Amino acid sequence: MGEQDIDRTAGPAPFPPRRHADREPPTRFVFVTGGVSSALGKGITAASLGRLLKERGLKVSLQKLDPYINVDPGTMNPFEHGEVFVTDDGGETDLDLGHYERFVDENLLRSSSVSSGQVWSSVIDKERRGDYLGKTVQVVPHITNEIKERILAVADDNDVVIVEVGGTVGDIEGLPFLEAIRQLRLDVGRERICYVHVALVPWIAASGELKTKPAQHSVREIRSIGIQPDVLVLRADRELDLPLRRKVALQCDVEIEAVIAAVDSESLYAVPLAMHDEGLDRVVASRLGLPDVDPDLDEWRDMVARATEPRESVTVALVGKYVDLPDAYLSVAEALRHGGMKHGVAVDIRWITSDDITADTVGSILHDCDAIVVPGGFGYRGFEGKIEAVRHAREHGLPYLGLCLGLHAAVIEFARHVVGLEEANSAEFAPTTPDPVIDLMPDQRDVTDKGGTMRLGSYPAKLLEGTRTRAAYGDEPVVYERHRHRFEVNNKYREALSSHGLVFSGLSPDERLVEYIELPDHPWFVATQAHPEFKSRPNRAHPLFAGLVAAAIQRRRETQGRLPVVLDEPTAAEVADAVRIDVDLRS
Repeated sequence: MGEQDIDRTAGPAPFPPRRHADREPPTRFVFVTGGVSSALGKGITAASLGRLLKERGLKVSLQKLDPYINVDPGTMNPFEHGEVFVTDDGGETDLDLGHYERFVDENLLRSSSVSSGQVWSSVIDKERRGDYLGKTVQVVPHITNEIKERILAVADDNDVVIVEVGGTVGDIEGLPFLEAIRQLRLDVGRERICYVHVALVPWIAASGELKTKPAQHSVREIRSIGIQPDVLVLRADRELDLPLRRKVALQCDVEIEAVIAAVDSESLYAVPLAMHDEGLDRVVASRLGLPDVDPDLDEWRDMVARATEPRESVTVALVGKYVDLPDAYLSVAEALRHGGMKHGVAVDIRWITSDDITADTVGSILHDCDAIVVPGGFGYRGFEGKIEAVRHAREHGLPYLGLCLGLHAAVIEFARHVVGLEEANSAEFAPTTPDPVIDLMPDQRDVTDKGGTMRLGSYPAKLLEGTRTRAAYGDEPVVYERHRHRFEVNNKYREALSSHGLVFSGLSPDERLVEYIELPDHPWFVATQAHPEFKSRPNRAHPLFAGLVAAAIQRRRETQGRLPVVLDEPTAAEVADAVRIDVDLRS
């Protein structure tokens, strides 16, 4: 091998077949762990690898193991955990499952999200029932067996299951999960297992160099548990040279072609392409004895080009309660970007705290925005600001999309200022209001537990013919979207609202629940009780978000004549040429 190049044409030899391997299920497992620090991008690494393996013709699924004691993130404060991603079958899961679905374009189930809370609750329930026949219940083997059962349960007929272990190697709460994935090496055979470890290589400004010692210590830590990484993914803010890679390979006992650089990227969706260029999918496939097939990345490359090379932009205001932590609205933000990618424009998201919006400030805050989104949420704080944002959108013809609570805000605003019900409100915020236009669903009235008891998962809706909503969905008469809520439009007020012009453009099949509303005499005013952001994909934007961005483009062109051009920053060479030309002209 030359000094400047790593041979990425031939990967490490696969492990020899395990004895009696023909009796075992064919599924391979890739375990992605992380060290040094959290937020290194384990989820994006797992999702990117999933996309690359899928484009090799393999059937791929993903799973997230979370060490926290909560049963699921459903009851967590968004400031603590970010958004709660909802699966088709009603699982309230970690936001990384959103990355998995967007990258791999497969709908996952609640079984793809496993927490310590679920594991320990299940083991304790089994102990209480006497399932362990009087045995002393211990972390090993009972907790680790429960974890392994949940990992194996998602294998089904998949060729590869990629499992991300949350947290950081060395965290005490994550030890049972690491022990479980170590044991699986013996249970299913080493040739069916690939361990990928993500670690940080920081740039130390004082010395002007990248330092590998944190990554080395992280690998030493995971090796002390009994796991030898097959692949190292090194996060850095700049390129890693060959001597540095050789040093890491030597110190961490991995082959040099399995040292993968994960350098900061301008777009999330460019990461799979960068990982492919680094050889991640080839190394993993080789380790697992999978066919050496080049992935078909043409469609993905085209999509990334649209994402990274827009020449125009629109500004969309996202008015919410938790905007100080954008991850609380991660899927909404990504769905907006998908809508922009579909139309070849950049979407500049203006994060606006709803607490800051009043009747006096709404005009100045939203004056240069091309569209407004009010996403889902809970609690009264900031809700009146959302209503003011809705009123501004309705009265000024500003494209509007309401999601879950955003539909409630739209209905309440319309009831107050168009129908004339000045005290209209939601029973969630004002239980004694004389006009609860938003009320608790009947089957929720006797519910006392908070966790996992809302209307969750995918539900159908019948779309009204001739409406903008149905047109956005390609004239589909019935659509399925995911839900997460307890409150709905009060049917007692449907006639009053519709008689004043509000169109109920989508209803549940039994017509008991309002699922979509719209205003027909508005450029784009649509709201849904659902969370369509969860089903948007970078290469297939959700129709409601694509429609909103299209309306924002139209409004910008009507009000300003053209869209703002996205200018590239000049390179150093271009600046030097400009200076040289200027000097020549002056002389």
